[in-house]
Amino acid sequence: MKTLVTDYLVIGAGTSGLAFADTLLQQSDAHITIVDRGGKPGGHWNDAYPFVTLHQPSAFYGVNSLELGSGRKDSIGPNQGLYELASGAEVCGYFDRVMQSHLLPSGRVRYLPMCSYGGDGRVESLLTGEQTQIQVRRKTIDSTYLSPQVPSRHQRRFSASPGARLVAPNALPALAHQASSTPLPRRFVIIGAGKTAMDTCLWLLSVGVPATALTWVKPREAWLVNRLTTQSGPEFFFDAIGSQAAQMEAVATATSVSDLFLRLEDCGALLRIDTAFEPSMFHLATVSQGEVDLLRTITQVVRRGRVQAVAADHLLLDDGQLPLSADTLCIDCTASAVEPRPLQPIFQEGQVVLQLVRLPQPAFSSALIGYVEAHGADKTDAELNALCATVPFPHTLADYPRAIAVGMQNQMRWGQDKALRQWIRESRLDGFGRLMSSVGATETDKLAVLARFKAAAGGAAANLPRLLDVLA
Repeated sequence: MKTLVTDYLVIGAGTSGLAFADTLLQQSDAHITIVDRGGKPGGHWNDAYPFVTLHQPSAFYGVNSLELGSGRKDSIGPNQGLYELASGAEVCGYFDRVMQSHLLPSGRVRYLPMCSYGGDGRVESLLTGEQTQIQVRRKTIDSTYLSPQVPSRHQRRFSASPGARLVAPNALPALAHQASSTPLPRRFVIIGAGKTAMDTCLWLLSVGVPATALTWVKPREAWLVNRLTTQSGPEFFFDAIGSQAAQMEAVATATSVSDLFLRLEDCGALLRIDTAFEPSMFHLATVSQGEVDLLRTITQVVRRGRVQAVAADHLLLDDGQLPLSADTLCIDCTASAVEPRPLQPIFQEGQVVLQLVRLPQPAFSSALIGYVEAHGADKTDAELNALCATVPFPHTLADYPRAIAVGMQNQMRWGQDKALRQWIRESRLDGFGRLMSSVGATETDKLAVLARFKAAAGGAAANLPRLLDVLA
């Protein structure tokens, strides 16, 4: 068996693994080996549906050392006036550039694609079966723990009969190339309530399908992040930082979880598609007001629970059946972005398990963990975990205040470390650090917003334990 030696063995070449490796490369002299089952870097982006885009601006996604996008604003469409959202193809091309023009040319990165990791440093080629033993001098990095499900490959939770017309979103752009013996659909049933379903509805509307031809099967409603509040350009200071202050004020004054979300809606931080229904889900999906307006044109919304089965002529739901005409195509958008998994300490004996240290940013989180690892040789795992406490991804509404509490604790500890604080301020993945630090001494209106934010953060820190007590 061939043997290789490396300082760090990174499992997974997706966003988290590459963001970690990029920062570690910049902040240390370590040698890094990256192992991935895919044929190209980029992780789940390589298997995403063709019309997928980022939720939030390209400006703070990817790896820290290489800009994604051009910094332009969209001039047409529902994202008009806001910063660009990289398409899936753009993200894949970007990560290929990260690997080919940045990581590999350093001479300190080895990339093993199309390989599976079997534990204990054992790697096997998926194509040849050749096995390699990798001797890891420092740590193994697991970047796969929170890997998202991919719509085209996830395990459905409902059955489908042989005659059912059911596809993943990936198949939609290729409908024109299907066999001529199969009639093209004229009606579409979108199954699922999350961001994939929203993207699918928006794409169908964008290519000319009338809203009257769409039926949206939604077992629940979702709270959505208002994309306006995520803009990092100076012209959006009051929309972004003002929203941060308003959100802290909402946390500081909320009396319950439901009250918190309603306050976040009142201040413009969150949106919902149908105001007649109070959402029960918040997975940090981010949309523009223009997208919400388009989604509201879909009036055939079925709220009768989850789909149990898809047949040729009907859907079986928790509460009854939905008839399907012969010209209807069903689209499975039920894959979960992040499946619920138990939280783990990030720093463990001989390994690092990449998870979130700030919502909702896996790229920033992994890059920061990379920085802490590079400069943490004199710290114990307990000390490193105190600096990088694992922030839970919200799967229920009640999870969100818990995530806020852990994130605020992390931010406070980072602020006490001068070097780390400076790295965050200069990091392009941070989003708002530079925007806040750029406020001049004479910009009294912006200084007032910063003062509001600081005061509200103190109130939020005081109120969060009371909110969490209500949940206990």
